[in-house]
Amino acid sequence: MKQKVSEYIRKRGLLKPEGHYLVALSGGADSVCLLLLLKQLGYSVEAIHCNFHLRGEESDRDESFCRQLCDEQQIKLHLVHFDTQAYAQLHKVSIEMAARQLRYRHFAQLCYDAEFQGICVAHHQDDVVETVLMNLIRGTGIKGLSGIKPLQSMSFQFNGQDDSTFQLPIIRPMLCVSRDEITDYLNQMRQTYVTDSTNLIPDVQRNKIRLQVLPLLREINPSVSRNIVETAENLAFADEYLDERVEQDICGMFDEITLMAVPNTLSIPVSRVNSEYLLYRMLNPYGFTSAQIKQIYSRLDAPTGTEYYSDTHILVFDRGRLLIEETGKKPFREMRIPEEGIYMISDGAKIKIERLPLEEGFQIPSASDVIVVDADKLQMPLVVRLTKEGDRFVPFGMKGSKLVSDFLTDQKLSLLEKRRQLVIADSTDKILWIVSRRPDNRFRITDTTRTILRISFIKSK
Repeated sequence: MKQKVSEYIRKRGLLKPEGHYLVALSGGADSVCLLLLLKQLGYSVEAIHCNFHLRGEESDRDESFCRQLCDEQQIKLHLVHFDTQAYAQLHKVSIEMAARQLRYRHFAQLCYDAEFQGICVAHHQDDVVETVLMNLIRGTGIKGLSGIKPLQSMSFQFNGQDDSTFQLPIIRPMLCVSRDEITDYLNQMRQTYVTDSTNLIPDVQRNKIRLQVLPLLREINPSVSRNIVETAENLAFADEYLDERVEQDICGMFDEITLMAVPNTLSIPVSRVNSEYLLYRMLNPYGFTSAQIKQIYSRLDAPTGTEYYSDTHILVFDRGRLLIEETGKKPFREMRIPEEGIYMISDGAKIKIERLPLEEGFQIPSASDVIVVDADKLQMPLVVRLTKEGDRFVPFGMKGSKLVSDFLTDQKLSLLEKRRQLVIADSTDKILWIVSRRPDNRFRITDTTRTILRISFIKSK
């Protein structure tokens, strides 16, 4: 057993001899076996036990067992208590999801603070089998049929710390062994462990698969578990190869995938999306589901303005491109500017208003973020707002009016850029300026101008 796990760790590069690791210890056979194996193999480990207070006296029994085990083995134990029910109600998630979120966030914080190289968890081959069958029942792709990876990472940010993201390595050194091998090993060592009674009741999907479905499958083929594990490994290798090819395709598209002027907006050419899997790899990191991505792929010829939403992003079809932008930003609030001064408008951007006499030799500024207008031709207060349907203005240097939307189209702005375009109008709603793009000809400086208004747009840093 030790040799098998040691070789698996070496081949997969899971642990470093000089590393310091945290082991998730529930008190069950799997986690007890993992803790003892890693100690016997010479790795520096400490244990962490989470008491979720979900099983009454049984939860306290598990904590007591873990204390005793770590005392006997002279392994440092970290204990944490959670009010899991309250968390689940507050965040409107299931008890299972609440427990998962609580424990992994605590694992990450502890690894960050104490500089552990990762958290070791006791998943084994039977967990792979159950996961593959669960995903198959739900409907899945190649990743879902690849089982559980021996090494993964989760991203976390902690309040009060820097903006950098902490990557928590999740390490599974026992994916090479079965549940039977684990219990045989512990029995040979005469090592006790505790049993979670909820795992013996076929009330949730995973328990039904473990207690009802797999025994039936083993009647058909006693080697079914091993065969599923081998299939998952084969699919994992295929998935790695496919990932490499997709990365090459994405890199080949790099010049055509642009990060636009609008913050955090990605633009992808529809013509280069040649497979649903490629689209999945592009969109899944932005929270779009498999069902959404399947629908988007089937509608790549959708008209401009077609939208899809994930929990964090919006995807918009725009003239042969897919635009992806973060949602959840505060909507721009219209602002009135009654007099001279500097005004904060949004995201750190500012509008500066100066009233100046027109002096001999005055030069009209050429910068796009500054305009000067005839102060006597407008009525205060000024209004800073987003464009709206039907807006018209007279572009500087022209006589006839033009729809702002047509002007922005001529400027080759995307749909999302148009939605974010600011204008400044006077109190009669006449537009003075398409901010940073074009002033209105009606407010231009002429030979009769005596006083000017200098308006500057100061971008956020």
